[in-house]
This record gives sequence, structure tokens and C-alpha cells, in this order.
Amino acid sequence: MKLGKAKSSKDDHKRGDEPAILEMEDLDKKAMRLAGMLEPDTISLASVTAVTTNVSNKRSKPDIKMEPSSGRPVDYQISITVIEARQLIGLNMDPVVCVEVGDDKKYTSMKESTNCPYYNEYFVFDFHVPPDVMFDKIIKLSVIHSKNLLRSGTLVGTFKMDVGTVYSQPEHQFYHKWAILSDPDDITAGCKGYVKCDIAVVGKGDNIKTPHKANETDEDDIEGNLLLPEGIPAERQWARFYVKIHRAEGLPKMNTSIMANVKKAFIGENRDLVDPYVQVQFSGQKGKTSVQKSSYEPIWNEQVIFTELFPPLCKRIKVQIRDSDKVNDVAIGTHFIDLRKISNDGDKGFLPTLGPAWVNMYGSTRQYTLMDEHQDLNDGLGEGVSFRARLLISVAVEILDTTSPEIICSTDVQVEPVSNISESATGKMEEFFLFGSFLEATMIDRKIGDKPISFEITIGNYGNHIDGVSKSSSVKKKKKEGEDQEEENELIQNSSEDEADEDADLTSVSSTPPMKPFITDRNYFHLPYFEKKPCVYIKSWWQDQRRRLYNSNMMDKIADKLEEGLNDVQEVIKTEKAFPERRLRGVLEELSIGCSRYVTLANKDVNLAGRTKLDRERLKSCMREMDSMGQQAKQIRTQVKKNTVKEKLKLAQNFLQRLRFLADEPQHSIPDVFIWMMSNNKRIAYARIPSKDILYSVVDEETGKDCGKVKAVFLKLPGKKGFGPAGWTVQAKLELYLWLGLNKSRKNFLHGLPNGFEEIRATKMGHGLPPVTLVYDMKQVFQLRAHMYQARSLFAADSSGLSDPFARVFFSSQSQVTEVLNETLCPTWDQLLVFDDVELFGEATELRDDPPIIVVEFYDQDTVGKAEFIGRTFAKPIIKMRDEPYGPPRFPPQLEYYQIYRGNSIAGELLAAFELLQIPFDAEEIRRALIAVHDFAVPQIKVGQGGRADLPPLEGPTDSERGPILPVPLGIRPVLSRYRIEVLFWGLRDLKRINLAQVDRPRVDIECAGRGVQSALIQNYKKNPNFSTLVKWFEVDLPENELLHPPLNIRVVDCRAFGRYILVGSHAVSTLRHFIYSPPDKSCNNWATAAKLMNGYMVLTNGCSQARSSPSLSSRTFSRPAGDVSVSLEAEPPIRKMDTVVKLDAMSDAVVKVDMNEDESDKEKKKKKKKKKGGAEEEEETDERVLDWWSKYFASIETLKENLRSQEAAQAEAEEREDLEIAAEAADIRPDDLHLKGSKMKERFKEKKSSKQKRSQAADGSEKRPPKARVDELVVYNRELESEYGNFEDWLHTFNLYRGKAGDDDEHALDDDRIVGRFKGSLCMYKVPLSQEITREAGYDPNMGMFQSIPHNDPIHVLVRVYVVRATDLHPADINGKADPYVVIKLGKSEVKDKENYISKQLNPVFGKSFDIEATFPMESMLTVSVYDWDLVGTDDLIGETKIDLENRFYSKFRATCGIASNYSMHGYNIWRDPMKPSQILAKLCKEGKIDGPHYGPGGKVKVANRIFTGATEIEDENGLKKQTEEHLALSVLNHWEEIPRVGCKLVPEHVETRPLLNPDKPGIEQGRLEMWVDMFPMDMPAPGPAIDISPRKPKRYELRVIIWNTDEVILEDDDYFTGEKSSDIFVRGWLKGQQEDKQDTDVHYHSLTGEGNFNWRFVFPFDYLVAEEKIIISKKESMFSWDETEYKIPPRLTMQVWDADHFSADDFLGAIELDLNRFPRGAKTAKQCNLDMIRNEQELPTISIFKQKRVKGWWPFVARDENDEMELTGKVEAELHLVTAEEAEKSPVGLGRNEPDPLEKPNRPDTTFLWFLSPLKAIRYLVCNRYKWLIIKIVLALLLLIMIGLFLYSMPGYLVKKLLGA
Repeated sequence: MKLGKAKSSKDDHKRGDEPAILEMEDLDKKAMRLAGMLEPDTISLASVTAVTTNVSNKRSKPDIKMEPSSGRPVDYQISITVIEARQLIGLNMDPVVCVEVGDDKKYTSMKESTNCPYYNEYFVFDFHVPPDVMFDKIIKLSVIHSKNLLRSGTLVGTFKMDVGTVYSQPEHQFYHKWAILSDPDDITAGCKGYVKCDIAVVGKGDNIKTPHKANETDEDDIEGNLLLPEGIPAERQWARFYVKIHRAEGLPKMNTSIMANVKKAFIGENRDLVDPYVQVQFSGQKGKTSVQKSSYEPIWNEQVIFTELFPPLCKRIKVQIRDSDKVNDVAIGTHFIDLRKISNDGDKGFLPTLGPAWVNMYGSTRQYTLMDEHQDLNDGLGEGVSFRARLLISVAVEILDTTSPEIICSTDVQVEPVSNISESATGKMEEFFLFGSFLEATMIDRKIGDKPISFEITIGNYGNHIDGVSKSSSVKKKKKEGEDQEEENELIQNSSEDEADEDADLTSVSSTPPMKPFITDRNYFHLPYFEKKPCVYIKSWWQDQRRRLYNSNMMDKIADKLEEGLNDVQEVIKTEKAFPERRLRGVLEELSIGCSRYVTLANKDVNLAGRTKLDRERLKSCMREMDSMGQQAKQIRTQVKKNTVKEKLKLAQNFLQRLRFLADEPQHSIPDVFIWMMSNNKRIAYARIPSKDILYSVVDEETGKDCGKVKAVFLKLPGKKGFGPAGWTVQAKLELYLWLGLNKSRKNFLHGLPNGFEEIRATKMGHGLPPVTLVYDMKQVFQLRAHMYQARSLFAADSSGLSDPFARVFFSSQSQVTEVLNETLCPTWDQLLVFDDVELFGEATELRDDPPIIVVEFYDQDTVGKAEFIGRTFAKPIIKMRDEPYGPPRFPPQLEYYQIYRGNSIAGELLAAFELLQIPFDAEEIRRALIAVHDFAVPQIKVGQGGRADLPPLEGPTDSERGPILPVPLGIRPVLSRYRIEVLFWGLRDLKRINLAQVDRPRVDIECAGRGVQSALIQNYKKNPNFSTLVKWFEVDLPENELLHPPLNIRVVDCRAFGRYILVGSHAVSTLRHFIYSPPDKSCNNWATAAKLMNGYMVLTNGCSQARSSPSLSSRTFSRPAGDVSVSLEAEPPIRKMDTVVKLDAMSDAVVKVDMNEDESDKEKKKKKKKKKGGAEEEEETDERVLDWWSKYFASIETLKENLRSQEAAQAEAEEREDLEIAAEAADIRPDDLHLKGSKMKERFKEKKSSKQKRSQAADGSEKRPPKARVDELVVYNRELESEYGNFEDWLHTFNLYRGKAGDDDEHALDDDRIVGRFKGSLCMYKVPLSQEITREAGYDPNMGMFQSIPHNDPIHVLVRVYVVRATDLHPADINGKADPYVVIKLGKSEVKDKENYISKQLNPVFGKSFDIEATFPMESMLTVSVYDWDLVGTDDLIGETKIDLENRFYSKFRATCGIASNYSMHGYNIWRDPMKPSQILAKLCKEGKIDGPHYGPGGKVKVANRIFTGATEIEDENGLKKQTEEHLALSVLNHWEEIPRVGCKLVPEHVETRPLLNPDKPGIEQGRLEMWVDMFPMDMPAPGPAIDISPRKPKRYELRVIIWNTDEVILEDDDYFTGEKSSDIFVRGWLKGQQEDKQDTDVHYHSLTGEGNFNWRFVFPFDYLVAEEKIIISKKESMFSWDETEYKIPPRLTMQVWDADHFSADDFLGAIELDLNRFPRGAKTAKQCNLDMIRNEQELPTISIFKQKRVKGWWPFVARDENDEMELTGKVEAELHLVTAEEAEKSPVGLGRNEPDPLEKPNRPDTTFLWFLSPLKAIRYLVCNRYKWLIIKIVLALLLLIMIGLFLYSMPGYLVKKLLGA
């Protein structure tokens, strides 16, 4: 059965959308109806309410953005740090890393003869491009070896990733990750090495949280930290990406026809004026097809093949049709294929696949001009404004088997031909019918209003008469076959010669007749379509791929509903209405019903024919996703509680993103519909409507959301014309009805039109034709009431920084204006605008569901010239049809806030309400109407007594002064009550000159809702910018509802002579909620709870909620019973300085507030593991003398990271618990699936759990460590101190004063330029009368009102001490990619430049300086710390600066003058810095807060305000003597001051803050960070001690002595000349990393035949080492041209290599080993035990540190890589490492090699090691004798034997003769 055919279900649908009129009996009906759909037990009243109180968003706030947001360039900064490379393939190479982003290249320095170079170099790339262009740029890291000036070097391997991938990471960055290098020329080879780097992409306004940079250890776990996004496997395989380009059609003309006509005259042939080819770009490579000369319908049938790792890290393939031209090729159209949309990486996923499918390309308009102003659109930037062409392509991916022999190794792009595909492959051709009717055209921009205007609708090239089709010869042929793709040009308007054709019943009419517009008001015109509505229709042919669009439509509708619901929930939360959780449950319920409905509908498509692989796979994966989403929504619905609404809302928003992603169909079918407004045959403005939105289907869910509905369409200017102010004006607003569907299902194309029309067809045509005009006889008349109450935070349009705003309301073809209010950004008009006799066409229900849009525009009235546009907002009225009562719940309507937009930026809010009331007809009219429309059945019309009497009455103008202006009626305007607003006037700061004159006698005027107060006049701003009278107040009537409170305006005027006033600047406090004071609750048994309830105002010195100022406190309740409360801090043993336990127990969460990335902390875990083994390291540091401020600093950073880790482990645990709960609930939901699901779930949880356990174990590791040496710590904040303590605005607020026109930048970045000064003060508002309690309190000063106990604002002298620790990640300022930074400090008129101490070529300089400056508050209170770059010639450049308001810090009750240390000591590194001792500070605080105490008792106790604290009572002085003291006790109270009732707050601890450095030239982008802190001491107090010494640690001088005793099993390289024997002439070379030039060699052990070598040779390496950072410090000049030495920090690594010496050729490298002196494997005892595993399993083996062991001896393996990149053992070395300090080295010096002093004995080498040419005989003797000894003996014996036989034979005959003759 086709769903949706049955009428009943359709009505049901309609009814479900009706507005919510909640009456009880109605609810029951509703419940019955819902219960029909659901199981009865799931229905609850709450869910019914939720579903029915559908305060649908459709009705109130349409979200319409006018200005295009894409395509506008933005600032981006890409920062890349190349840290090091490891395991590079190749022997003894000199690697350089090249970093490329797009077309910019930068290189690191070259490191010599190493395959694990350490760089730590930082590169920054700045871009100003549109986001799309930015995110498609490729970041490419390549390692090149032996590159120099002459040769480009050989490529080792590369790594590619697009910028978008980085940007989509959390925090937009990868931190400390390893990139895998692969060789693009040889894909069979494996990994070519790893590069460790940080990559971050910062857009404007992003701030990147860098994990803390201190003492990082080298990370060895490469596999666990690969540079890949989540979910991508570490082992990526090579794959081929095939992009097949088949053919294109509908191309535009790309040449002038003059030449063509000349040619035609000469040659007589007609050529197509375009030479197209297709260019495909992917991951930084380009491929092109061949050029098809002069063809509008080229056929290529070629494929472009890319070879790339899969899954690729580049998201988009760019396919572009280009026109080949002799001069330069231009793009015709561009299409991006998003690989994420054409593949799925799940378990049942599929590889990227697409098509064969047509993709539509859009771009600039089609007429050819030489200089196309919209050429960018054709390159894919911005929204295309016209159809350009369609291209038939397909994409496939094949994973390569790299082992197969016939594979092509290189990754170059290949292009090869492919076979043609059949016509039917992309679907059957169908005839489509598009119908449109223009119901009204209003708001036509006045620039074009004087000429007749017509509208044209096109779909593809159909309907486009001006520049649609370039006729080509092939059309004529095609036409016979009846599948004419082109538009027949002759069929203009209504006449046609083709009438005889079988298509005669339908000719296209694509544009409305031209018409002259009428004037609406001075800015806009409208077209007089009163009763006659023009219509257009177009017939077109497309492949029938509607299923794709239907699929998208179904998902889009679910998504729209979800979005609407979520917006509602947010609105409910924002306006603090009751029960947001009910609404959210309803929304999730709707979502799960929608999802299951989708699955049923989609199921019937599963086996349809004529679909591509992507269609099938996509449908499957969509169904899976939707199914799971429905399940999840059900689960989440059960978990929505009042307290979890916010987080569940986040989850639901993820659903929304997923839905939108799924709904986007990658394979197009029918092109989008364009509506153009034409004037004088020129295209003026357009709107683009996706064809799926107006596509018709018989199934309701599949129909497009705007199909057969009347919709408001706003036209905009094409391309770049729409940027900036031009794009703000509406070009035209249409009420448009559209319908698109198959021609055969055309019969109901008029169904959605409002009733009461007659069709008028074109003359002399058959009656099957669609109408050309509709004439409406039936109208409905309405009255619109616009209740314009007020606007706030409007855009400043005048140079005074204010505006003279008025609002203009447009509805239908009428407009009305509110009055102009002068000089304000927050006008309260309080005006009712009534629009009478508004004629609307439409069905009652449709109108009620989707009423027409009201446009409200805001202007600034200028005395001369025309009014300036401020912004615009859209609203929908609430409608009352004539048969409905005017009463609750819908009427009278509530005032609501509407966002005002100016382009894309927000320009304020409007508080208003709109109602549309139908005017009943009177009887006479009805009768006439009935006679006129004889065949028209009138719905039951309630006959009233006629006219407007039925409408709710309008009150007359009440205000006689305002003339005939109607006020907003009582039921709608807010209820007021009387408030008193007290204002604290403190002072003015940094006032700029006005018209070149300085401000001398300023005054502040405060105004709120028409009432106000003026401050005292400052007599001489120069001398003292503070006010003499501190507190004043005024009373005013304000709405009860806090959300409706009007803004409060602060204005500063300068009083000049002769009574003139000049406005200096103004500030609007848009929300007064922070300043509302609520009296304490009497029922509380304890002051603390009271204080908490009152938001901390009861201190009477607090302006804003305490919760904000110290997040850690609000979470703890203080409702303990009154009486003595003992706060035991565990009595500590008498404190020796070293054993101080850092007690953070109660407050640990308050101290730790650092955001850090997970990877960083993972790394730290590993570090912890390593530290375990090195438990000895700390013990020696504990010597008091060794500790300095830096020990404290580094220890604090360690703690910081540890705390983060434990937090993370806790979080992981909580997540796991929640997952298990969800799993359990899921199990309850579907018992039948449990067997299947349960096991899978368990597995999944096992995996999750195991990974989490690993994490948490790593975290626990920290507890199991040997106890850390106790170093006193401070707090390191990872951001400014202000952000931790609510800007120190606890009672003194800073209001920026603005002046001048606001900038029109997207993100109000330019607002800083408009700041002309700051007003310091505060506000407090409360309802009058106030209870008596407060005023009766002791010491209450009535003059000060709520601001009791506020310090005096007289000038005060202060010593400011600024400590600058170091800077990190500075933006490079010099060409070499480095900077030479130094610090400049400005305060008032004094400036300290530290220029001579600049730090050469460093982006992470350690300054370690303190600066003292004297200042007088309030004159000098803004401290600026800048970092400049030193230049030898020219001026120094500013790198970045940070500003600190010292005054707020000084007066804050958080006591930010000098941080409170965690322990008190009188000497040593942790000496107390404050001139006041803890006990004095405590006494002062108690006195100021009027608290009882402190009472010190025996046994280490102190009592403050009925709390008891404990602590130690004795202290050690310099000489080690113990004395009694109360300081520890006092300090323990101060450290827990926030627990004191009523006045408690967290005091600022001893700390280091990290402040971002900003540069005014690059607003919003961090230029680095500065770690620093500020101490302030009032000069009337005792002077503070000397500043702490934080100068950078001097590196310690060490000497590493390495004795090479022997080698063994070294591979033999040489063949002997004489004997062909294998041997090697061995020597060993060694150096410390970074000091290659100081490399040392042993002597040569010649002619080793076994690979054994004996050396007894000593290397001596002196070096400077920073123990805390574990780095060697090297200072050297970078090049001969360098001005000064550069300091490098390098990890201490010793490299030893074994070589084979050659006399006449270069020496051969045999193998090497690199030992990290902090962590290297222990050497083997004997050569036998020494093997490759010592290197391979480095992570598992125990490691040692030479800095602890001092002396180590053993065997270590030498390794090299063979041809297959496998590690092989190439020798072993017996070495002894001995580390001595410089002093020890001086006492016991040693010689190099075997020299004095302390010489080593000569090695006992076998005699073969002599050189043959020095003693040839000896050498020969050895050569011959050794090898051939036995052979020679045998030969000699054999010779003797032979001689004997010979002699025997020789003498035998003679002898015989002798014998015979008897001689």
C-alpha cells in the first residue's frame, strides 16, 4: 500500500501541527489519538504536554541570513613545530625537514650524519583566504637528505594532510604527534621514518590551549602517538583513486561570437564556442583530461588515477571543467566531492564510490564577458548564481596489494581512456514539470524600481532565454528522438510554431510579463499583483533519480523538526520557563518516531533497479544510522532529568549534525531552481532553491518541505556584489508557490494554492495547459498589530557612538514606522503599529501554521542625507482566525526577543510581539461574494455584526504629549514594580582626546528607563581621575520579569566653558541581572548559607555573583550547624622545611584549573613510569642549597599535570559507569535482540574498558611512585589570573566607553578601536522598600547604601614588582623564522626597556627577570608588558603585548597584591615575600570583615569566626634554631579563607600566570604566551624585602668521558688484494648530539679479520647541562654572518658509530648507536649477551641515567639498516661512560686518546694490524703465514716427496745398469 494515500492519515498529520491550545478535554482527546500510535503504557501526561505544546519555532522566529557568509576571506595562522625525526631510512644522512602549506615552503636547519635528528624549530604561516580555500590546502612534511645550495637533495619520505583535518581536531591542533613518512616514488616500500611535530590552525577568535611547555621528556611511544585523527588505523594502505570523467552537457559559451561569425563567413561551418577539458585535484596533485575542441557536449571517457594512502587525510576531490585558451585557461564550473559523504568507515561500511552520476555545476551567469566579475563563483568560492553545466563522473577506490610484482611504484597521476557507458546507466529519462506562481513581490530595492520588472525561473538550462543555450548542431538530431535536452529557443512566452508536435499541449512559459512597480515607501517598491497572480511553468527532461531526493527529504524533515524542537528547548532554558526537560523528552520522542518511520519507508526502496553502488550502500548505512539514532534517542529520553537537560541537549545537537550530514546527497539529479529578477533584460538579483525542497511525491514524508506551499523568498545580489553593505538591503521579497514533479503526476500541482482563484490560460490554447495567471475573487482581510516595545544593544551608527533609531515594519505591501528616538542604542518605543486591511491569500490552517513573514528594519535618522541602515530582523505573527476566541493561552501574545542582524553580524535585539487578527466580513459582503462566486462553497462563516467590532479593542493614545501614537496595550506590556538603583562612582580611566582637546572636567550620567542620576564633577581629570562622592541612587519602575529589564546607559560628558557639554563616550549595560541584590533568607540557621544565597553580596562589597569569581566554592555548601566547627588540617609534625606536605586536600579542585590536552597527559603518564625507575634522582636534589625558585616552579608544573591526570582518570571512570548504565537500559528495551546485541555490547565495552583501564592504570602509576621530594609549590595558571577570579570585578567593575561608528567587520574585532576610556564603578539594584535588618547593622553608613566598607579612592603610592619568567611560542619576527626577544614594561609615564639583554634567535626565551616600578593609583594603573624583537638595523618590532589592570587587583578582596605562599619560611628559596606576616594579614582581614578572631589557643589551634584551624607552631631560622610562632597557624587560615562564613573567599595563592600576547595588527590571534606575575606593595607600609631571584638557571658544566675498550663482531667490509680475505680497518667515532663538529675518532685497528678491535681510547666531551629541563645548552653562531651566538637546547644524546677506514676512497659507515644519557639500556656484561633486543625493546628494558649512575661500563650493539629496511646488528662495542662535574674534572684531569694525564695502556693488538707498505715483509709474512701455514707445510712435504721420486726415477736406470753389469 502506498502510504499517505489514505486521507485520514493526512488529516492526522495536519492536525498534529496545529498550534497548541491546551485545555483539559483537548488533552484527553490528544492522548487517545497518540495512544493509537504508541503502546498505551508509554503515554504519560507529561509526554502529551510535551508533544502538543509545540511552541513551534516556525511560528515566531524565522532564521534568515541575508548576506552570504562563505567566500569571504578570513585570517588564519598555521603554526607547525618540527621537534625531531626518528628511524629515518638511510645510512649516515644529513636530514632537513621541509614544511609546505599550500605553496609556501620553509626548511629546518640541516643536522649532520644522523638518522634521528632533533630540530625543535617553529614555523608560522599566515593566510587571509576564505575558509573553503584554507581547509583544502595541503600541509606536507617531507624529509630531504644532503640538500645544499647546489643540489636539491634526495627525498626520504613525505606526509600529507589537509588543513581541514587539523581544524576539525579538538582544540584545532595535533600536539606532539609522530607523522609517518612514506615514499611517493615507491609505494612498495614501507615506513620511511617518523617526524614528531605539533600542528595548530588558528582562525580569528580561536584560542588554542597549549599544554604546559615545561621540562618535557622525550616521548618514545611512537605507535601510540601517531599524527592521525581518531579512528584512522596506524597502518594505512596504498590505494588507487579512479575518477572517471565520461561527458558533459549544457556548457556555456566561453568565447565571443565575433570571431566565430568571421570564420563562418569564410569556412561556412558553425563551431561551438568552448574548448573544454576537466581538471581533477586531490591531495595536492592534479590530473587533466584531454581537450575536446569546440564542443558544448564534450565526450571524454577518460579516467584520472591518483595513488594515495587510504584512508586519505585529504577530505575533498575537486573536479573542475575548464576552457582551454591560448592565453589563460578559465574555470567553467567546479564541483567538490567530499570523500566522507561517499564512503563509510563503520564495520559494515564501504570504500568511496560514486556514480556514474551527473553532477551539476553552478557559477556565474552564462553570458560571456571578457572580464567576468563573478569568476570566483566558477572556482567554487561562494554560492553559484546560475547553472553552468553538468558532468557525468564516477569515482572508485581500489586498495592496492603492494606485494604483487606488476604494480606501478610511483604515485604520479595517470590518465587513461575508459569504455563508454550506456545512456540508461544514470537512470531513465523522464519529463518533469515545474510550476510557479508569484503571489506577491514586495520590498523591491528602489534603485531598480523605475523600470518594468519581470521574474524568470530556470531549472538547468530550461527556461533560460537570455543566455541559456548555445545552439549546437547536435540538437536537431536529438529532437527527433524526443529527448531534447536543450530549451527550444523559439518557444518564447506563449507563442510557438511547434504546436503541431505531440508535445503541443505544453509549452514553457518561464518568465512573468514585465510590470512597473509601485512605491511602498522611500526605500522600497512593490509590484501590483493584486488579484491577478502571474504564473510560470517549465517542462524539462532529466534522468529520474527522485529516490535520492526523497531520501534526503525524509531525513531533512526529521532534522528540521528536531532543530525546531531543540531551539524551543533552548528558548525555554534561556527564558527560564518551567519544565524544559518535558519539552526535550517530547523532542526526543518525535525523533525516535521519525527514525522508525524512515526505516519503514526506506525499506521499500531496498531492491529498486537503476541505482548506483553508492545509492545502495548509502541507503543501507542511512537505515543503520537512523535505526541506531532512534534507539539512542529513546534511551536518552529516559535519562532526561531536570539536572541533566543541558548535557542531553548537547547529545541531541550531535544527532542534528549527524542527520544534516546524512541528508546531504552526494549524487545530484535535478539541478537547483533559480529565480532571477530581470529589469531591462539584465539580471539583477536571484534566489536559489534546491530542487529537492519543491519535489512532489505521493508519500507525504518524501515531499519537499516547500512543495505546494507558499513561501517567502528573499532575492539577493549575485557573487561579490552581495558582500558588505550592498548585501544588507533586500533586493526583493517574493511570496512564491512552487511545484516540481513528473509530468505524468501533474494533475495536483495546484493543490497547495490558497483557495478562491480562477485559472486564466494562455489564449487560443488547448485546455490541458497550466494557467498563465490566477485571479483571486476570495480574499481574507486581516489586521496586523505590531507591538514594538524596545530594542537594545543596537549598532552605533553615528560618530558619537550612539544612534537615532527608528524601526520600519513591512508586512505584505504595507509599511509603517515607529517614532525616532534621539541619541540612544537602547530605544524604548512602546508603540503599537496597526496595519489595517491586509489582504492575505491562503487556507486558514496553512496560514496559521506558517504565517507570512514580517520584516522589521532599523534605521538611524540623519539630519542630512538618507537614513542609515542599522539592521534587520524577521518575525512571524500569532494568528487569530475569526472563529477563535481572543484569550489565553495564545492571546494576548508575549513580548519576545528577536535577534537583529546586520549582514552576518548581530546588531542588537528587538523586544516585540506581533498578532494577526482576521477581520470578519459583514453580511452584505458575504452575500455579494456568494453571488460572485456561484460555484464556490463558502466555509461556515460566523456572521458577526460586521466590521472590526469583533476585534479586541484598541486603547486610544494615552500620552497626550506623544500625539496620536498608540502605546503597547496593558496585557502585553510588562508588569512594573519600583526598584532602587544604587550607583558606585569610583573613577574614570584612560580617556582619549575629543576633537584634539583633552578631557578636563568629566562627569558620568547614568540613565535607565527614563530615570537617572549624575555623578559629581571631576574638577581636574589630570590630577585625580576619581570621583569625590562615591555613592548615589535613583528610583525607577522596571518590569518584574528580569529578562525584560531595559538596559542601563552610562554616558560620560566633558563639561566645557560656557555651559557646553561634549559627549566623550557611552556604555550600555545590557543586562542588569548581575547587579540585582536579594536580601538574605531569614530561615537560614547559618550566615554562610545566607551569604551563598545572596550571591555573595552580603559582604556589601561584592558586585557580582561569587559563583563566577571562584568556581570551586559555589559547589560546596556551607550549611553546617552553628557553633564551633573544627577544621582539622591534620596536625603536622614540627615543620622542617623539607617535609612540608602540600595540603591541598580540601581545596584541591580550587587550585587546579588548567586545561590540557589528553595527549600531553598521556605522555606524562609514561614519564611517571620512567620516573619510578629513577627514584634516586630526587634524593640528591633535596639538599636545601640546591633548591631554588625554579625547583619550586618545575615541581608545581609536575603537580599540575598529575592533578589533571587523576581528574582524567576519574572522568573516564564516570563515563564508563554511564556507558554501562546505558547498556543496561538498552538491554531492557529489546529483550528479543538481547542475545545478539548483548554479546556484541559486552565486547565493545571490553574494548572500551580495556583502553580506559590502561589510562587509569597509567594515572594510578603516580600514586605508586616512591614519594617525591617535598618541594614547596606555587600554582601555575594556564591563563590570565583575571579569568580565574572573574576579572577581579568582585566589587569594582570596569565599563568600556565607546565612541564613533561601529565597524562592519564580521566579528566585532574593530570594537577595540572605538574604546575611548573606561568607567570604574558598580551598580546594585533592589526592590524598594528594603528590609530593616541591613540598615540596623552596626556601623552601617547610610551614605554608602549597599556599598559598605569600601576603601577610600584617594590617590595611593604603590611599588609594583613585575616578574617575567619566560615566553613560549612567540611569533617569528625575522626572516630566518626566529626572533630576538626582549621585554618592555610600561606603567603610566615610566617605561623599562630591557633591550641590552635580548635573547638571540629564540622563540621560547627564558627571561627570568624582575622589574620594580613605582606608581600612583589611580593615575597610573594600566600595566603593559610587551615583548619586542631586537633588530640590528631599523626599529624593533612589537611581537605582542599584554595589559593588566593593577587597580582592580589592588582593591580586590581576593587580595591579589601578593600571592599567599603555601608555607611560611623565613629564609631559603621559599622565603615569605609579603612585608606583612600571615598573622598580620589575618588580623587585618578579620577586622575588615568584622569577624570574631583570630584567637590562638594552645596545641597549635586557632579559632576564627567559630571555626577552628590547626597547624604547626614552630619555625626554624637560618641558623637552624627553632622558635615558637603563630605564622603557620595564621597561614593555614588564610589558605582556607574561603571556608570562613559570610566574608570568605579564595585568596590569591603564590602563582605564575600565563598571559596571551596580542598584537594590534593581527587582532584576535595569539602571538605567543608570557609567564609572569605581579606583586604590589603600598608605600605607606613597611618596605618589602629584595625581589626573589628567578634568573634562569645557569647550566652546569659537565664532562663526559667515554672509554672505548673493545669492539667485537663488527661486520667485515674489505676484500684483501692478494688473498680475497674479508677484513675491516675498524675505528669508532663519537659525539654528543648537537656538537657534530667536535666529533672524536679512535685510532684505526687495521685488518681485523674477526671483527674484533682493541682500542683503549678515551673520548672527552665537555658540555653545559640544565638538570631541570634535561637539556644540553649549546651556544654557537648560526653562520659566518650571524651577529651573535644562538642558544640551542638539545636532549643529551651520545652517538657512537663504527666505521671502516679506507685510504683512497671515503670511509665506509658500518653501524651506530645513540644513547639518551637520561634513559639508556644498561650495557650487557659480556659480548655474547649483547644483542639487537637491547635496541628493539628499549621500552620494556630497565633504563639508567648517567646523571645518577655517574659511571657505567658494558657492551652495546651497533646497528644499521639493510636494503629491506630491517635493523641488523653490525657490531658490538665495549665502552665505559664516566660523568664528572667541571670541578671534579679539574681536580682529576684525563688525556684524550691514550695521552697523559691518566693514560690508558696500549691495546694488545695482533701483529696483522701493521700496515703493509710500512713493513711489507712483515706484512707478507703475516699474510702468508697465518692463513696458509699448513698449506705451505703440505706443499713443502709434497715437493720433497716429488723431488725424491724424481731423483729416484732419475738415478734408477743408471743404478740398475750398474747393478746389472756388476760394476
